[in-house]
Amino acid sequence: MEEKIQKIFQDVIGVDPSVDRATVVYSEIPGWDSVAHMALVAALEEAFDCMLDMDDIIDMSNYDKAVEIMAKYV
Repeated sequence: MEEKIQKIFQDVIGVDPSVDRATVVYSEIPGWDSVAHMALVAALEEAFDCMLDMDDIIDMSNYDKAVEIMAKYV
């Protein structure tokens, strides 16, 4: 699951796989703005064949939180 999420972050936001995931935080890294956030959500929903709850979309503020949230949908 986490490899799939990492690939989505790489494809949608351009996060290099070698970057420390703890530093991947919404609006603190280049490319992760509100538009990219919605593209990220859409890519995660498609990859995991689910529909994220609005609270989860809002709470997805960093990479680790994204992994935690997506674990609920797997």
